[in-house]
Amino acid sequence: MISNMIKGEVCAIKIVETHSVTETEQAGKAFAETIVDGTVIALYGGLGMGKTAFVRGMAQHLCPKAEVSSPTFAIVNDYGGQPPLVHFDMYRIGGWEDLETTGFFEYIDQGAVVVVEWSENIEGALPPSTRRVRFARLSDTERRIEMEESV
Repeated sequence: MISNMIKGEVCAIKIVETHSVTETEQAGKAFAETIVDGTVIALYGGLGMGKTAFVRGMAQHLCPKAEVSSPTFAIVNDYGGQPPLVHFDMYRIGGWEDLETTGFFEYIDQGAVVVVEWSENIEGALPPSTRRVRFARLSDTERRIEMEESV
């Protein structure tokens, strides 16, 4: 674990290397065990990096009956649970007006766990307490995942 300064706050960065989709899901499940209601999680990484697999793992902990899929075309998938796990894909969001029509702010206000793919497209709208998860490709099956953890 590496300590890091972000915007004047101390947070810890946990680094995990996974070697399969199953291990990426397990990393997501372990991460979900550390979050509280109302957490916003920003995911960073290109296509095929394992972001949806990570969310599938989160759902195993937060709402085990959920069938997780990429929200690429729907923009948002609400998987239910208490609190609800809500999965956004912001790839096609071009501005504040587009963002407001997705229900993003309403889900945050309701205390949902909000997970955002392509979060770099809405960086200015993310709450200060957002936890960031970054994915890097090591090989066709291996990923390096950096997860911000509360200290």
